[in-house]
Amino acid sequence: MQIQHSLKRALLAGVMALTTVAFTTPAQASLKAPNEIDLNINLATPVMEANKTHKAFIKISLEGFKQQSQQQRIPANIAIVLDKSGSMAGDKLAQAREAAIMAIRRLDSRDIVSVVSYDSRVKVVVPATKVSDKNSIYQAIRSIRANGNTALFAGVSKGARELRKFLDQNKVNRVILLSDGLANVGPQTPNELGQLGASLAKEGMSVTTIGLGLGYNEDLMTRLAGFSDGNHAFVENAEDLASIFQYEFGDVLSVVAQGVSIEIHCREGVKPLRLLGRESEIMGNRVRTRLNQLYSEQEKFIILEVEVPSQNAGTELELATVDVDYYNLHSQDKRQVSNRVVANFSQSKQEVKAAVDTKALESAVEQVANEYSREALEKRDQGDIQGAQQILEKSASYLGSQGAALSSPKLLEQKAEALKDADELDDEQQWNKKRKELKARQYKRATQQKY
Repeated sequence: MQIQHSLKRALLAGVMALTTVAFTTPAQASLKAPNEIDLNINLATPVMEANKTHKAFIKISLEGFKQQSQQQRIPANIAIVLDKSGSMAGDKLAQAREAAIMAIRRLDSRDIVSVVSYDSRVKVVVPATKVSDKNSIYQAIRSIRANGNTALFAGVSKGARELRKFLDQNKVNRVILLSDGLANVGPQTPNELGQLGASLAKEGMSVTTIGLGLGYNEDLMTRLAGFSDGNHAFVENAEDLASIFQYEFGDVLSVVAQGVSIEIHCREGVKPLRLLGRESEIMGNRVRTRLNQLYSEQEKFIILEVEVPSQNAGTELELATVDVDYYNLHSQDKRQVSNRVVANFSQSKQEVKAAVDTKALESAVEQVANEYSREALEKRDQGDIQGAQQILEKSASYLGSQGAALSSPKLLEQKAEALKDADELDDEQQWNKKRKELKARQYKRATQQKY
């Protein structure tokens, strides 16, 4: 009898493990169709202690399929928008011109490019055209000269107008904005530029923002990029522009899916608390968010924190289902993938600990700490340096304990980063630079930007 009971327990544990794997790990990847994005849902704590209410993290990951060859890549429709205000004179504008030219060399006759320059006024330097006569495009770019103020809103708007000439859901439609100064002609607040980014995203465009030097508004630039799901980079030195443009064009030329909509439906009794890493709508038990574009073989993820009701030992509970709609650029049609996540409950603390999904929990901790960094920045902006330092020290303590528990070098490195940030918050002379570094780092961590 003792042997039979042991065997039954072993079989039950095996069934529970298989159930969890089927819905919370990447094991399903082998079942997906070729040239289909991969949706994985990982529960950081797939086995929870019974008879207790829990807060849990669900990691929802999307990975773009592999482009089989360079010939299979998706054509690009790119508008390069260059600041040529007076502050760009000299080496800055020279480096910007050459960086743009180097990046355009990666394009071919499948692609469309336009170049817009702006100071107090906006000029279309290269109207939207196929990239066939590259020399004439290079010559036009090298003719750009600096003077005037910064009509940033009008520059982006004009770039979008050029994109519209060849706007196509089967192309990657992106504005790449470079600026070194504050917008001081026309709309110039972060909210106004964020609204512009959101409206362009609805048309199928994204905006990447590159802030050069220490004179630009990082809130404006990250808001514009964020609401359109583009990239953002802080470039202190103009000589680094070439590599940034190369990274950016690498992203543009590897897009495999667009218009990605994610809807999470939490089951009755499971309460969504917050979504980390993306703007979202939480309506009762439903959560919605979106990505404009997904890149080949690159993971993009979001973390949903939920409240899980108390359950008896041995219970299996479905927490949520996830539906992802997107436009597949390879097959040129709309597709949907779905998945669900379940949790099991046990009285054994050892079983709970052994079941932890370390990668999912590591990602969740990273995003929680990123939220701490944002809160600290808000405190620092309010003049409460000590309060900001305390938040970062709290973040460092959290990262340290979780990093040790998970044996995670990444989290321990992030702990050291948080302590360094806390030490540097009161340096008034370096604060402008430090703030730009913080905003850029927060943005990249939230969106899993590659560069």
